[in-house]
Amino acid sequence: MNETSPRPYLARRPAAPLSGRVSVPGDKSISHRALMFGALAVGQTRISGLLEGEDVLRTASAMRALGAGITRDGADWLVSGRGLGGLTEPEDVLDMGNSGTAARLLAGILATHDLYAVMTGDASLRRRPMRRVTEPLSLAGARFFARAGDRLPLTILGARDPLPLRYRLPVASAQVKSAVLLAGLNAPGYTEVEEPEPTRDHSENMLRHFGAEVSVSAAGRGRHIRLKGQPELRAADVAVPGDPSSAAFPLAAALLVPGSAVTAANTGLNPLRAGLFLTLREMGARLETANERVAGGEPVGDLTAFYSDLAAVDVPPERAPSMIDEYPVLAVLCAAARGTSRLRGLAELRVKESDRLAATAALLRVNGVRAEIEGDDLIIHGGAIPGGGMVETRMDHRLAMSALVLGQAADAPVRIDDARFIDTSFPGFIGLMRGLGAALEAVA
Repeated sequence: MNETSPRPYLARRPAAPLSGRVSVPGDKSISHRALMFGALAVGQTRISGLLEGEDVLRTASAMRALGAGITRDGADWLVSGRGLGGLTEPEDVLDMGNSGTAARLLAGILATHDLYAVMTGDASLRRRPMRRVTEPLSLAGARFFARAGDRLPLTILGARDPLPLRYRLPVASAQVKSAVLLAGLNAPGYTEVEEPEPTRDHSENMLRHFGAEVSVSAAGRGRHIRLKGQPELRAADVAVPGDPSSAAFPLAAALLVPGSAVTAANTGLNPLRAGLFLTLREMGARLETANERVAGGEPVGDLTAFYSDLAAVDVPPERAPSMIDEYPVLAVLCAAARGTSRLRGLAELRVKESDRLAATAALLRVNGVRAEIEGDDLIIHGGAIPGGGMVETRMDHRLAMSALVLGQAADAPVRIDDARFIDTSFPGFIGLMRGLGAALEAVA
């Protein structure tokens, strides 16, 4: 990716309603894990529906550098695993691009392998803190050396004799939970994690799918996860469902443009990822689900959104883990809704690809929407979207897509300074949205 050539875009109200049926790219969280777990398993894993975005391709490259065989076979991907503990020392620096998920989960894997590795990323990822994972992973015996503020590049010296971990997450984070569990795979005994609020459970589901022993029990408002270390992971085919975080964008656009009806087929409906859909229904959104089924241990279905007259919403903080990536596009919908919305408990947004809380407020304000931040809450005064602003995307793919959705309902066209980073999670986004009737165009 050439970081010196921005790609600005303009979005305006379309001349006709949006309509159509689309398949969004595969779930990013599940795609990362499928590649990693396949590399740690014995045998060959076939992955269908893998997200072929920049973030996931970085994970594939990193696992190849650690000794796994990863090839494409038609539309599928094949992973020839090394077996647990069998990864080899990489010959070069592991470049994770823009992916915080890949960097943090891979740190967990490397922490309990007796090898030396250096990990870096793009300018955005190098600004993101890693202490939230290096601190618990050090308890397994790994050593980490990083720049000031525990930022990448990060040197990892994996533990020769790893220890099992018992860790209570200070904040609800699926990335940190998964990093600890992945470290525990190659340690003896039982690794245990307690989370204050339930977070997405793709790691637990996929660990079981590959043959690990994982138990989950209630712990107050959160959960206690227990993993038996040093299992023999067995290759297992994975069918990756459509990413609900990606489906959010065409569905949100349909809710905003009068007369629209858009279906996102084969979308993941994991209840720990469905906070946005619950919130939209609370706002009065007309969302219909059809063809519900289970694929690869994950619930999936076809979601259809129809244009709706939305009302303001008050989103409780405990819902944040189930929709943490969807807050920017939810904020866009709140800008169009009647009344004042309050999105509570968004501290986690401050450590995403950008300070996503501040950036989301800025996206709204530059387009004439009143928005304030109080502590960790975002307050949005809805009812109208004047538009006309230039949005600084800050190398954040979700901000870029949210701004382009905003433009579909704004009185004046909305510009973004750079669309390049959309491909990290949603390759083909511009073409897919245009296919539905969205008005998007490249500008000089």
